[in-house]
Amino acid sequence: MENFSNSQRAEVLVQALPYIQKYTGRTVVIKYGGNAMINPELKQQVMEDIILLWLVGVKVVLVHGGGPEVSGLMKSLGKKPEFINGLRVTDKETVEIVQMVLAGKINKTLVGLLENKGGRAVGLSGLDDRLIEAKCKDPALGFVGEVTRVNTEIINDLLERKYIPVISTIACGPEGEVFNINGDTAAACVAGALRAERLIILTDTAGILRDPSDSSTIISEITVPEAQELIKDGTISGGMIPKAECCIRAINEGVKKVIIMDGRIHHSILIELLTDEGAGTMFK
Repeated sequence: MENFSNSQRAEVLVQALPYIQKYTGRTVVIKYGGNAMINPELKQQVMEDIILLWLVGVKVVLVHGGGPEVSGLMKSLGKKPEFINGLRVTDKETVEIVQMVLAGKINKTLVGLLENKGGRAVGLSGLDDRLIEAKCKDPALGFVGEVTRVNTEIINDLLERKYIPVISTIACGPEGEVFNINGDTAAACVAGALRAERLIILTDTAGILRDPSDSSTIISEITVPEAQELIKDGTISGGMIPKAECCIRAINEGVKKVIIMDGRIHHSILIELLTDEGAGTMFK
């Protein structure tokens, strides 16, 4: 905006006003991962987007993953990452690595970035106040959990006190076990429990594509039945299937609208929420 005149800057703000009014006081859950988390410039812009929304009164909940960093630490420790259907095989040693990376390094780094941008953020994991409860999803996957309950009390308390909750995706089991939770799944469950206005899933693709090799074939809006049909006929395939299923789950659990969008686009969150243009694929 450095090349904009003052009047042009004012016009941009005026055009955003109806959207600001729409979302002020509403809850928006953002699932943060992919290239937007790895690229330093994109990371700064995501934090700026979140702070701007927070300053105009949007209740932002940030749910984050960190798979690449987990895999990187595993390799440095001589442990080979294994996956089944896109889910990390998580033995006891691996779940300790997951807990260390997600609840420790990444979570506190994101809190620090938000604080440095002028926000007020609190880092949480699913273990805090039993925020996310889970059971074993599949013995073959080890300590990978299936979410059974989200305790929203601590999240709502923080939102009411004008904090940004930053949640890492590990969960507690009935016997005190620690479970690794898929980031998209955790975000969908948190958003559903909060009855959020929006769930935004940042990923490394433009959205749902009719032709996976052609980004111009993006589907801008889709209903749950339409998405289920596209999964059946193979249009939605590979790694996009679990993302689409998470979006469907969130809608079924009470989230008003869910967006899968390209986190590699600069300020994509603001484009989606505060402009006519929008971004990605909207489930409704």
